Amino acid sequence: MTMAIDNILNRLDRVKETGRGKYLACCPAHEDRSPSLSIGEDDGRVLLHCFAGCDPESVLDAIGLTFSDLYPEPLGHHFKSSPMRTSPREILASLDHESLVVALIGADFIRRKSLDQETWSRLAKSVNRINSARAQVAPLKQWHGPQQATSKTSDRSEARESA
Repeated sequence: MTMAIDNILNRLDRVKETGRGKYLACCPAHEDRSPSLSIGEDDGRVLLHCFAGCDPESVLDAIGLTFSDLYPEPLGHHFKSSPMRTSPREILASLDHESLVVALIGADFIRRKSLDQETWSRLAKSVNRINSARAQVAPLKQWHGPQQATSKTSDRSEARESA
């Protein structure tokens, strides 16, 4: 039993152990004639449930505690961070597929084939997927579509015309 659950149990009335690490007590958040508050401990966490419907915050408030009193360490300290969620092989397969989509759409564009909204949406989706894959492997400044390329090209054209 941890200090957190001891701290709670010492502030409750008619505490009865119902199993290993499980207790029943009168709920301090409402007038309780028979125990309706379940208190348990699971993996270092204190669990509270009032069968009459009181929320845990009201129960804790009634005994002068807060949620931070239940958890000596911040939540999430048990989780390991993983820098890469996708394997390198999956990233390469995705890049291969998405670059093929971009190449096919580009070929249609070069042949002056009219591109409908669905095709433009698919092109944007491919660019986003390529950027996401790149960001997982090595974060770089990402390209956000043809607007940047067009504006740079027109800037160069204007510079040539003025020269």
